[in-house]
Amino acid sequence: VQLQASGGGLVQAGGSLRLSCTTSGSIFSSINGMGWFRQAPGKEREFVAAIRWSTNNIYYADSVKGRFTISRDRAKNTVYLQMSSLTRDDTAMYTCAGGRPITSSIRSERGYTYWGQGTLVTVSS
Repeated sequence: VQLQASGGGLVQAGGSLRLSCTTSGSIFSSINGMGWFRQAPGKEREFVAAIRWSTNNIYYADSVKGRFTISRDRAKNTVYLQMSSLTRDDTAMYTCAGGRPITSSIRSERGYTYWGQGTLVTVSS
């Protein structure tokens, strides 16, 4: 596993969680962006958020805009996804990815080289 995702769990609707994605220094220094994707039961994996620090760009899916915040801690080789106002629709396996995505691929799985194992987020009503 090249990226290590953590922070998932069970939370009530309206609550918050912070996911973390950590990698080695060698991988972190070779990439310029990381993203979060999620896959709900019975659905395809979808883009959630991404950060590309080489251009200081941040991207969000419309479904999470205003509720989720992606950020980076360079010293810790870690990217975070702060999730708030969670709903049952946010229930999914969240996976982080790293690479050198260009603008046209930053919302797509093909934009990333390294992947984590996923962390499960369950939102109860």
